[in-house]
Amino acid sequence: MKFVDEAIIDVLAGNGGDGAASFRREKYIPRGGPDGGDGGRGGSIHAVADRNINTLVDYRFARIHRAGHGERGSGADCYGAGGRDITLRFPVGTLVYDAESGAPLADLAKDGDSALLARGGKGGLGNLHFKSSINRAPRQCTPGDHGEVRKLRLELRVLADVGLLGMPNAGKSTLISAVSAARPKVADYPFTTLHPNLGVVRVDIDHSFVIADIPGLIEGAAEGAGLGHQFLRHLQRTHLLLHLVDVADGDQDPVASVRTITRELQKYDPALAKKARWLVLNKIDALVEGEAERLQREIVRSLRWKAPVFSISAVSGAGCQPLIRAIHTHLQAARLGLQAAQDKQDEQERALAAQSAAPMATAESNGAGRTNGHS
Repeated sequence: MKFVDEAIIDVLAGNGGDGAASFRREKYIPRGGPDGGDGGRGGSIHAVADRNINTLVDYRFARIHRAGHGERGSGADCYGAGGRDITLRFPVGTLVYDAESGAPLADLAKDGDSALLARGGKGGLGNLHFKSSINRAPRQCTPGDHGEVRKLRLELRVLADVGLLGMPNAGKSTLISAVSAARPKVADYPFTTLHPNLGVVRVDIDHSFVIADIPGLIEGAAEGAGLGHQFLRHLQRTHLLLHLVDVADGDQDPVASVRTITRELQKYDPALAKKARWLVLNKIDALVEGEAERLQREIVRSLRWKAPVFSISAVSGAGCQPLIRAIHTHLQAARLGLQAAQDKQDEQERALAAQSAAPMATAESNGAGRTNGHS
């Protein structure tokens, strides 16, 4: 299946049905009065996240989505039927924006998350609603409202715990195939990876994490060189970035490549550049004994690198298990920190709610005391 992570669609909610102006006409019932019913509401368009979908390719071709219109009201107090709603299913991790204003409308980050994309119009009122003691035979009715019409931009950001980045041919696809069951294309030429790949890394029976591989970056990606920045959005939801560096390529300076990628991250999104990033020196199997340790010391000293550094060989598997265990420990600590922050926020909200409720309870008790005193 072709991987598509962007799409533009038009959603057209249904119009509400018109109200009816009708009067009851039956034998032996003179002056039956108004009996025009309301029009039905227009159908709405909803979005829902579905974990069984992993691409937006369906919306690249089916771009117009219309909900049903509400039916017109009729006599005998008959209300028009409502229009048929439409539910659009998107991959988990889809962001929905208004294409014209750029305003975010929905973030479908979890399976089952839903959002209203376009609301259907309200049905018009029949003349039954306009009857009064001074207007016994109203002839007015109202038309139904128009449904919302929007042009939407869909953007998919894959949900992964760890993201791989680096220059082309740094060994990212080889690493993800070595530590997970993913089988991305691996070849000895640049830009083998043309779209993100996901792999599930199994730490033990009960623990695992998801790792994402994106196409390599080169200098000038911000200006569109190579594949540009179009896939960096998939790293924005990750908790940790692994920066792979090819230390066996004699034509490439590892320090210069790290600085190049750092500059490209800062140009794309400063917040992404500040995300936790570990340095992974790959292809140490191609070096002579002792050369890997010397190179690691030189790279760390030149970059003044403070974050963790690992030396591995994705081909032979050397150093991969310590890296996986360290990643798992880091993710566990991050999840605990997020849970603690959420618990603290919930506690603060409960405290604020209790403070706001206390004056109301005091006022009620005072009012009750005054009432008892007067009685």
